[in-house]
Amino acid sequence: MFDIMKFSFFFTYLCFTFISASRLFAQNPISPFGVYIADPSARVMPDGKLYIYGSKDENRKDYCSKGYHVLSSFDLKHWNIKKEVFSSCKPNDNINYSDAVLYAPDCIERNGKYFLYYCMSDNSEGVASGDKPDKFYKDGLKLPVDGIDPAVFIDDDGQAYYYWGQFSACGAKLNNDMRSIDTTTIKRGLVTEEEHRFHEGSWMFKRNGIYYYVYAALNKRGEATAIDYSTSHSPLGPFTYGGTIIDNFGCDPCVWNNHGSVAEYNGQWYIFYHRATHGCQSMRKACVEKIYFREDGSIPQVEMTSQGAADPLDAFHPIEAARACNLTGKVRIVRSGIDREELAKIEHYDRAIYKYLNFKRIPTSIHVKVASQAGGKILVLTDSYVVHAIIDIPAGNNEYREFTAEVSGIKVGISQLKFRFEGAEDKDLMRLDSFYFR
Repeated sequence: MFDIMKFSFFFTYLCFTFISASRLFAQNPISPFGVYIADPSARVMPDGKLYIYGSKDENRKDYCSKGYHVLSSFDLKHWNIKKEVFSSCKPNDNINYSDAVLYAPDCIERNGKYFLYYCMSDNSEGVASGDKPDKFYKDGLKLPVDGIDPAVFIDDDGQAYYYWGQFSACGAKLNNDMRSIDTTTIKRGLVTEEEHRFHEGSWMFKRNGIYYYVYAALNKRGEATAIDYSTSHSPLGPFTYGGTIIDNFGCDPCVWNNHGSVAEYNGQWYIFYHRATHGCQSMRKACVEKIYFREDGSIPQVEMTSQGAADPLDAFHPIEAARACNLTGKVRIVRSGIDREELAKIEHYDRAIYKYLNFKRIPTSIHVKVASQAGGKILVLTDSYVVHAIIDIPAGNNEYREFTAEVSGIKVGISQLKFRFEGAEDKDLMRLDSFYFR
């Protein structure tokens, strides 16, 4: 006999999955689900697109891998990915002197050529070249410096500079070939841990005659989760500490570091950074936020969001649970399929926050796609911290089902959304895939 209830659920499940999987309009994180791109270096190239060059994480125990992917976008909302444009090992080995892991890169265009600067786990640094921003780079050449996290900057007069280092930053002039350094110009201690909270991850840009040195910095807890900046009137300093642009603390219970870049695109300035996932330090995903400048050139700190460079998330369309921008407790974002991620390891009183949702009309119900384990409750809150709904999740067999509850008190407008999970202590309560309102 035809079971209309089973058909209704199956149809909803297919629509839910299809919309989530096929949607090209991406909020944070901008790395595709199942792909972990960290240390994002953002460059606007001559074709008008913005490209993200970053390291590629592959496992929970070690940072990075032996290859690079490249993300690109024409509007910072729709992203394409080109995989394995550079590698340190076979079958597409582009470095003949080392098979070490590739750490954070940078890339820049000059005179129609593209130069990819890389560093490796053996503490070496190098440069490769290519004819397209996201095509294969080749002929890796070792540079005469040791360290990590290269960054390149070309000043208004055409002089190029190279930056690198950990705990104490170094800088020098690049020669015109962009593949060699004028070692007589090396300057050490541009920014330091003691004076500027510098940890690693250099980046340089210029605005209104001010040079901004941007880097991963130690926050007040002594963890390198912040991205700070210092300013100067010269590309090689001296630099004066400015403040924090963003801190990714709270994105994952085990977050440890950050690394980012700043770029202007279509008249708007952005900070690119990464967040941790999987409850570990070494599975990270690139994200982006808008930033602004005060009249004196200083940069106020911005918060992590789920919307990123896009508009607030539509509350009435399926939202992936993995877009949470803040997690409290033991809950974490984990991979659940080739191109899917979910919230898992959810325990009593864990919380997940989404910033921001657009409630275009007053919702009457919320629908969640949950795989229940011990079961429990999901409390739904917004900015007011009033509980607008309680979704009862019975104990289950860890298979995904849709659960729903009535909603009251949510107003039309832009609001954050918070899920608070409750249930038996020290138990895995459930896994959350996605949700939407009606």
